[in-house]
Amino acid sequence: MPRHIHITGDIAIHEMAYGRGELWIVNTRFSCLCTLDHYHSFVPRWQPPFITELASEDRCHLNGLAMKDGAPAFVTVLGQTNAARGWHENKRDGGAVLSVPSGDVVVARLAMPHSPRWHNGKLWLLESGTGSLGTIDIERGLYEPIVHLPGFTRGLDFIGRYAFVGLSQVRESATFSGLPVTEREDRSSGVWVVDTIRGEVVAFLRFDGNVQEIFAVQLLVNCKNPELVIDDNPLMANAFVLPDKQL
Repeated sequence: MPRHIHITGDIAIHEMAYGRGELWIVNTRFSCLCTLDHYHSFVPRWQPPFITELASEDRCHLNGLAMKDGAPAFVTVLGQTNAARGWHENKRDGGAVLSVPSGDVVVARLAMPHSPRWHNGKLWLLESGTGSLGTIDIERGLYEPIVHLPGFTRGLDFIGRYAFVGLSQVRESATFSGLPVTEREDRSSGVWVVDTIRGEVVAFLRFDGNVQEIFAVQLLVNCKNPELVIDDNPLMANAFVLPDKQL
């Protein structure tokens, strides 16, 4: 239920994550990680080392954030470029995973990587351009897919050994042209569940209607009846959030 509203402007937010009392935002338009305060649209906190200035040019398409121990640890970019929308020139294998805060390249030559996650002591990743889910061998700098799925993989969350992966039914276009996933005839939209130990799909929810893209997947643990109350809902007039201890 909303209590605070902050207006950032159109900064093309791709992912957000809480850590140590702060909300971290992937600011794709300005190629940085940022947080919020009461005075500014956003507060830049980190940029890849190859980005030389803060500019609203989407230079590398910074898109994914993995938190570890309450702090940003890894990010994904679609290109290590310092020109406006320069990542478009090499979508097929220009993607990379970078370490935060060092900015070191953990693994490169990826096809549109998204949704890095630290889970059970491993760094997980979706290589969207190939439609795969896999892990990264940080020591060797290798991406190791464990399963290929029938769509553009984007959006990832876990419960134990099970990964919940979002799939999008992307079409051949200027943004997605030349990717292995667009060469497949069967591309689906929905959420696929993967047993990460066996490397097998155990369930899926396919959308056959107008929903053709999934961006984020977030599991609501121990929640049986979730409801999102927006600011123009009549419930807002008589819904309150109070401290546990009252005067």
